Amino acid sequence: MPVARPATAPEGVYPVPAGPSPAERTALRVLQAGALLVVLSASTYKVFELDRFFVPKELVLHGTGLVAGILTLGAIRRIRGTRVDVLLLAFLLLSAVSALLATNVWLAMRAVAVTASGLAVFWAARGVREAGLARPLLTALSVAVVLGAATSLAQTYGVRTDWFSMNRAPGGTLGNRNFIAHLAAFGLPLVLLSALRAWRGAGYAIGAVAVALVTASLVLTRSRAAWLAFGAVALVFAFSMLASRPLRRNGRTWLRGAGILLVAGGGVAAALTLPNTLRWNSENPYLESVKGVANYQEGSGRGRLIQYQRSLRMAVFHPLLGVGPGNWAVRYPEYAARRDPSMDPNTAGATSNPWPSSDWVAVAAERGFVALGVLALAFAGLAIGGLHRLIRARDADEALGAAALLATLVAANVAGAFDAVLLLALPSLLVWATLGALWSPEPDGRQAISLPVRRLALVFAALAAGAGAVRSGAQLAGMGLFATRGDTASLRRAAQLDPGNYRIRLRLARSGGRRAERCEHARAARDLYPNAAAARAAAARCPRKEP
Repeated sequence: MPVARPATAPEGVYPVPAGPSPAERTALRVLQAGALLVVLSASTYKVFELDRFFVPKELVLHGTGLVAGILTLGAIRRIRGTRVDVLLLAFLLLSAVSALLATNVWLAMRAVAVTASGLAVFWAARGVREAGLARPLLTALSVAVVLGAATSLAQTYGVRTDWFSMNRAPGGTLGNRNFIAHLAAFGLPLVLLSALRAWRGAGYAIGAVAVALVTASLVLTRSRAAWLAFGAVALVFAFSMLASRPLRRNGRTWLRGAGILLVAGGGVAAALTLPNTLRWNSENPYLESVKGVANYQEGSGRGRLIQYQRSLRMAVFHPLLGVGPGNWAVRYPEYAARRDPSMDPNTAGATSNPWPSSDWVAVAAERGFVALGVLALAFAGLAIGGLHRLIRARDADEALGAAALLATLVAANVAGAFDAVLLLALPSLLVWATLGALWSPEPDGRQAISLPVRRLALVFAALAAGAGAVRSGAQLAGMGLFATRGDTASLRRAAQLDPGNYRIRLRLARSGGRRAERCEHARAARDLYPNAAAARAAAARCPRKEP
């Protein structure tokens, strides 16, 4: 039977395949649950200030990719294999090969698992879309974005909980104000789409308030990369309103857009004037951030330029496969400049962050120029498909979907040009799910990749997601032992659960049992981060290992 459409639904919004199967409906629920859980998940192991947010979210991403990918194996027949799919599969395979040659294989496997899970979510979301279930998936993704913004605003206005981090407020359950800002920037097109497409006045009103909340959280973070991404979103929607004939002629969309602008402006004004608990070091912090958007002569802007230059030098020395996914922090000290701002001033031989301040620089340095070109072509293919759909849209709803696709793609890549975005679990799940639910290839009937290969690609991505889930679960268990129990036996167990944890290895190297055991962990820590001064010093006290 064909998919039932609401009587008020405009023509062209919903695909009309055979009705969704129970497996596809279950995949929808898995993707919806994953979108909400990836925002809320965190741990209270404060000694792991970054990973206590990253690892739980990676576990959700991997679990979602694994289960949704398996459930949509039957739906893969609905999905036309395109050149974009070929390019994404090539990027995944290049990443996997690069990981095999990495210095720190544990970090490489972790990074590849995030990539694989993101692509599994993308293909699963496309299967859900082709089954006629795109709208409820997009609604859940919008709710997830608003939920993340709400946790940031809650922290801004005084909520204190161990599930938040005080170091980078107002980060909410993401732990870092920049991550909230990225979420708001690439999630805003979805929330705006939900408001503009709402069938009833109440839905539109709720959507307008949601846009105001997300925009307010974006402004309060003072993230310049996200502000640039927000500007790009505004430009994409403005272009879409003028370029699409159905949108140009649709007075309802123009009126709703004007109303949303008014509500969002009021929300931002309220956010800036209401007393909050944020403590900036400037009397006019938001004006200062606006003035510093394009400042690359000093501060973090200058630090980024130095980092990009040195990271690209790393890429030039490893042009084909890079230094390995996730291994930028392992190898960057070899290329760092004198007094490099990216280096940790308190820990010799270590970087301040585990990733570079750019997705694109990370791909070039870690996976090589070939992988960079392949990924850029894949994104270009998605953008061209969205642009064609925008221009050829038969009605306003179809055009709005294309505009949201383009805006999400542009926002993620603009923010990712200046910060880590798709390197992380939460953006990977939400962005790839959004792209899968909104993107529809040109209906030319050609298959760039056969059905068996498409199924094999999804199986490979889902299995990699499953391996990532096991790894993330073990990491979380190891972190719990380290944070809650300090005895040597517990630390040994933690090292067995998470052999790639540098902090656990270094602790055992300093306070383990017998000298031989301490040396074993000291060498393991040095192998994980060969340039870290603490690991090298611990290993230097050990006798040379017999060949």
